[in-house]
Amino acid sequence: MSKKLHNLDPLRFFLALLVVLYHIPTLSKNLGLPYIDQLAFLQKGTEAVLVFFTLSGFLIIRSLFIEKEQTGTVALGEFYMRRILRIYPVYYLVMFIGFAVYHVVFPLLEIPYDANYDVGEGILLCIFFLPNVFHVAYDPGGILTILWSIGIEEQFYLFIAPLILCLAQRHVLPFLGFFTIGFFLVYFYSPIAIFRDYYSLFFYFSFGGLLAVLNYLKKARSLLFNTPIQILLTAMVVLYFSTNLIQEALSEGVFHLVSMLLFGLFILNISYNPKPLFVIKNTTLNYFGKISYGIYMYHMIVVYAALFLLTPYKDSLLAYPLLSVIGINCIVILCTLLVAHLSFTCLEMPFLKLKALFRRTDSKSVSHKRTDLKELKNGKRAMENAK
Repeated sequence: MSKKLHNLDPLRFFLALLVVLYHIPTLSKNLGLPYIDQLAFLQKGTEAVLVFFTLSGFLIIRSLFIEKEQTGTVALGEFYMRRILRIYPVYYLVMFIGFAVYHVVFPLLEIPYDANYDVGEGILLCIFFLPNVFHVAYDPGGILTILWSIGIEEQFYLFIAPLILCLAQRHVLPFLGFFTIGFFLVYFYSPIAIFRDYYSLFFYFSFGGLLAVLNYLKKARSLLFNTPIQILLTAMVVLYFSTNLIQEALSEGVFHLVSMLLFGLFILNISYNPKPLFVIKNTTLNYFGKISYGIYMYHMIVVYAALFLLTPYKDSLLAYPLLSVIGINCIVILCTLLVAHLSFTCLEMPFLKLKALFRRTDSKSVSHKRTDLKELKNGKRAMENAK
């Protein structure tokens, strides 16, 4: 496995932060609290999730491809156990809290909530990683709605890992290319609407994986751009997230095509380019990136708690709207970081440590280590004989 990649942890944090900033104004507006949502970067939560999809495919498909090359197979049981240990504890905790808030806490506090679904059905859909179906069918509320993206990730890896196992090594790269193009066309330009209806944006994952495999095979050198083109690429990403120019100028299909290409090339260049435009080495930002899963998963719980606690002071907050908006955002962000940190250290780390038990040591590495150890022993014997 290669050395640690540049910039990806800070990227995760910035993406999670965009999602948090996206959701605060919506609930503030519903509760009559001051809010600002006109700025374009406050409307980019969904787009940030699309970058997460691309990054996920970039890293995980690359890992599966390397395992296949080095061992001749993909240990599906170990792969899914690693996913379970990483994803499930927080996912199911947030799911439990969400149903408890909407069906126990809200009724006790006499907070209006229209649960237009059967609780058992909702729980089953979330347990079996169909929260996107749950979201589209019932719009169950923010805490449960954010689970949609995790469900789509797990749905994708449920079939992509066995496919990589079954495919010959030389066929993986062509498959990723054909799948990305084919699924994109099916998603946007076919009468089959089920994938669009449930946001099954699998082509972002596969395109990220395609670029990662190309780079691993040293076939992506032309995509590792020189400094001027990296500057242009970065400027396009900044423009994308700071304005609505690109989204407003393009149809839905073309917009997603541009987004997919832009995100994939940006991730490739900030992580693998031998002469990157920038390398973020800030320890704090890197740590926030490590806990970004918790930031994403817990932020709606924090938003609910913070804003409901502030509601009794609505009149005072409305008297100073700008200061109140800044204060609300700071409170939510800081509390979310604290909750994510506590979750990472107390809940997630014990499970993450177990992942090592389900990580296959590649055969080449083992062979090299045995050879090195044998040569070291022979060298010691030779030295002893010389003495």
